Amino acid sequence: MDWFRKTVRKLGNFATRRLVNKLILLFTSIIILVVASLTVISYMIIEKESVDHSIASNSNNLMLVNKNFENYFAEIEQLSLPQIKYDDIINAINHVETDYASRLYLEDYLRSLYYSRHDLEQIYLYLVDEHKYIYIARERYNATVRAGTDATIPQQSWYKQAMESDKNRSIQSLVFPTETGYPTGTGDSFMAYHRVLRSLADRRPRAVLSFYFNDSGKNDIIRDIPFNKGEHLLFLDSNNVPFHLDDVNFYRNVRSSGFFDRLDQGGGRDRFSWTEGDKRYLVVYNVSEGDGWKLVKPIPYSEINRTAQTARRISILIGLGFLALSVVLVTLTSNAITRPLKRLSLQMSRFSKGMFDAETEVKGRDEIAYLSKHFNLMVKRTNELINERYKMKLVEKSAILKALEAEINPHFLYNALQAISTKALKNGMDDIADMVDALALTLRYCISGKDIVHAKEEIKHIERYLALQKARFGNRLQVVYDFDESLMDLAIPKLSIQSLVENSIKHALEKVSSTITIVIGIHLEPAHAVISVKDDGPGIPPEKLKEILQSFRTEWEDREGDNIGLKNLNARLQLIFGEEAGLAISTDETGTEMRMMIPRGGSHV
Repeated sequence: MDWFRKTVRKLGNFATRRLVNKLILLFTSIIILVVASLTVISYMIIEKESVDHSIASNSNNLMLVNKNFENYFAEIEQLSLPQIKYDDIINAINHVETDYASRLYLEDYLRSLYYSRHDLEQIYLYLVDEHKYIYIARERYNATVRAGTDATIPQQSWYKQAMESDKNRSIQSLVFPTETGYPTGTGDSFMAYHRVLRSLADRRPRAVLSFYFNDSGKNDIIRDIPFNKGEHLLFLDSNNVPFHLDDVNFYRNVRSSGFFDRLDQGGGRDRFSWTEGDKRYLVVYNVSEGDGWKLVKPIPYSEINRTAQTARRISILIGLGFLALSVVLVTLTSNAITRPLKRLSLQMSRFSKGMFDAETEVKGRDEIAYLSKHFNLMVKRTNELINERYKMKLVEKSAILKALEAEINPHFLYNALQAISTKALKNGMDDIADMVDALALTLRYCISGKDIVHAKEEIKHIERYLALQKARFGNRLQVVYDFDESLMDLAIPKLSIQSLVENSIKHALEKVSSTITIVIGIHLEPAHAVISVKDDGPGIPPEKLKEILQSFRTEWEDREGDNIGLKNLNARLQLIFGEEAGLAISTDETGTEMRMMIPRGGSHV
């Protein structure tokens, strides 16, 4: 069992290790699925059509043949009734014992009947009152008329049946050996037709005319029924007595197993299924409208489905041929598809090992060619970046020195401002000292390395910044603070509130000569912590506001213009706190409000 699992695992690894094997396996599986599905569907359709066709054709055939049998029995009935010379025949029967001419008349009548058909073996005329009979039969080369006596004829079942019949007749099957009461053998006859001849005056039976038929006429009719191997044919009367059997053993088997009950209980259908031994049959039959003659034809389902099985075998052979051809085409196609990928994979492997001259051949205009082209561009760009890296290394040392120099300058400026503040205090210029201290602290806050600060740090910076602005605008600048003390530890970008305040000074305070009040608030909403800066200035023109809001949706490298501070602040908020953060601006004739919204849950440093 282990070797089997290992073999399956190896085959699975081989089939899935390469892309070409995966493609071949995929397409081959699809083709096998399609061919198998079509084979099964076509077999089911052909099988159903075979059954339907067999039912229809055999039902129609049996109906036509049964009508021929009806005509056959109608001819016999006409033969048995001497319509024109009936009185003469009855008169001859009444005087046959006393009148020799009557005897000759009856003998001539039997001869005329005998020679009128080729399927007659014997004809008997039983004289009821005399218990005698006259008969004609072929002896060697001549048809001889003879006479006989038998008092047991009235005890025969066919005789009683004929006498009791309202049609004055009985039809006797001779398929199986049976007693007739007559001395002549019935080995060559399959049926006896008995007709009662009654006197028209008193309706008393005077004679019984019996015809014994060989099977030549019957076989001529049955020959119109197509007959294949394994099929059977039964010709029965209304009481299921057989008049033709192709297989006596089959009849004996089904006779005692409920077959005829199914036949009689057909319920208007002309078919039913029957299982006999190891064979399953479709039984198709027809019942004549007049006397109820039944033609029954059991057909093995194996024969019915033979066409479908042949079609299935042909479909399988065609499918296998199609599969073999498809596998060849799929293999060629898969190799053609994967060959450029194999070349590209090889060059990628070389590139990963540090061989930066790796380039693959580009053919065609499909996705693989597109991928190969961009791989070559990547290799080219990588070589360019490597060259630029070498150049950057050369500049790196001088850049470090310049960075150290730039680091000294802000500290020097801060120390110089502290010296100026000290000098102003010594000379009694307190207001100048305060301004210089505020400027120094502002500078120190700006050059600190942190990018995220607490709200309370940003507020202290804004207070120093606005102190400098009040020195410029005087009492025209009024500031109101509206803080929620629980939000003083809120984490916000450094210089973020300053950007909003600068916008209010630029679009409100600098535009008018009246007093402007700026309200700075921090409060909590259900989904956001909101920092707002509101002024009562003239507001932002709609076109300008539309331009600002539109700039929030542009790419970073495309951002430029007068409102770069607000654009950058909106971008910083979204980079730090996610897409739910950002700036919201509303303006009308009563002023402008800018809201910096930070999602709840990410509000602490």
